[in-house]
Amino acid sequence: MHHALRRHAPFWLSIFAGLAIWEVAGRSTSAAFMVPFTTTLVRLWQLVVSGGFFTALLDSSELFLTGFVLAVAVGLPVGLLLARVRILRVGVEPYIMTLYATPMVALIPFILSMMGFGFAPKVLVVFLFAVFPVLYNTVEGARSIKPELIEVAKSFRSSEWALWREVMLPYTLPYTMTGVRQAIGRALVGMIAAEFFLSSTGLGQLIMIASQNFDTGGVFASILIIGLIGVGLMRLGLMLEQHFARWRQ
Repeated sequence: MHHALRRHAPFWLSIFAGLAIWEVAGRSTSAAFMVPFTTTLVRLWQLVVSGGFFTALLDSSELFLTGFVLAVAVGLPVGLLLARVRILRVGVEPYIMTLYATPMVALIPFILSMMGFGFAPKVLVVFLFAVFPVLYNTVEGARSIKPELIEVAKSFRSSEWALWREVMLPYTLPYTMTGVRQAIGRALVGMIAAEFFLSSTGLGQLIMIASQNFDTGGVFASILIIGLIGVGLMRLGLMLEQHFARWRQ
């Protein structure tokens, strides 16, 4: 127990120090710019009691999960395919790198003009934000497989499907999980951007309404929830990454 306390003490000390700084900074500045942590918690409770908070949270969660799951479902197999088929990778890789480096917010007006408002274009925005970290890390992971492993599998007359299932996928999965963790943060940004610029719903709508009403506490309360969701999901992604990467230790 003593060892566990020593191991986790720096983390909790950092959390308490950050909250203390937030509280002091909020009390030392204008309420139009920043509010204390305690005021943020009070405003969050008011939003919860009002009843609209959980509806907004469910709307945002549905949007996030749909776009994020699609990104992983597309990024993993396409990344393996590009790593396996060299001529395809050489032809497509410049476009992947260009889109990966492109600020996806700049594509929202094009998506709006092409698809209009609604759930589908917002899902597309979240998908575009999240898919490229998964795709890029999967490609890099598959490309790093030692040629000797492929040769050994072929020497045992493994079929193409067996090669994918027993060599490429297990070796690449830890890299893919790194991309998944990166994609979580980008998907949350895409979720809020879609709710800002396409149709105002969910937590993005709460932030917009609060900012228009100069409700700084409401803005910080919504941002706090988004941050906690992101930290929780990234922590879960880290645990999955460590689970799938046990063979590398």
